[in-house]
Amino acid sequence: MSGHSKWSTIKRKKAAVDAKRSQVWTKLIKEIQVAAKMGGGDPDGNPRLRLATDRARAANVPKDNIQRAIDKGTGGGGESWEDVTYEGYAPAGVAIVVECTTDNRNRTVGEVRHIFDKHGGNMGNSGSVAWMFKKRGLINVLKASAAEDRLMELALENGAEDIRDDDEVWTVDTDPSSFMAVKDAIENAGVAIEHAEVDNIPDTRIEVTDDDTASSVLKLVGALEELDDVQNVYANFDIPDEVIDRVGG
Repeated sequence: MSGHSKWSTIKRKKAAVDAKRSQVWTKLIKEIQVAAKMGGGDPDGNPRLRLATDRARAANVPKDNIQRAIDKGTGGGGESWEDVTYEGYAPAGVAIVVECTTDNRNRTVGEVRHIFDKHGGNMGNSGSVAWMFKKRGLINVLKASAAEDRLMELALENGAEDIRDDDEVWTVDTDPSSFMAVKDAIENAGVAIEHAEVDNIPDTRIEVTDDDTASSVLKLVGALEELDDVQNVYANFDIPDEVIDRVGG
């Protein structure tokens, strides 16, 4: 793997601000509930739940709220949730993958399609753009928290595939199956993790330098992320920082 997803970098930099929004807490709680319902309430035996609870703690979701979501998920009854993925294109041919968790497919696909249409994009068929992305586990460690040699030793011994320099952080790159083992090894060694997630990394990126086009792409992605049923949005755009600053992304 080389380079890093521009959208992932943007998400990481704004994570501290986003975590204060109640909508983010709502989505995290929903993911915990769904993960517990689908795979049981023990995080050690349910990797999806473990990742969801870790993300919730990082966003300062209260422990009681997390436990209530687990209890609700394992209690039986309630909503019938399912994971669905939608794909499409933003302006300039930017590929978009939208991961949702919903109890009503018709509602969700209608809302997602409306956002694509409103912001100059279009939805595609299943598989139309997903092949351009690969799931990767990414762990960001501030350079001040660990020397590269020490971090490399910890990560590679526990299944990581690469470590790279991403400005102010080291990025540890793993296969999703090794993500939790590598994350645990780093944390157990007393190294603070700044951000960790299983991301969807594009094989190629489309550079967008026109201000109007960049604004449309960012508005489309942002509007998708605002939808209640949307859990993750992945895109293969590469917008220079100065353009993002100009258009207010």
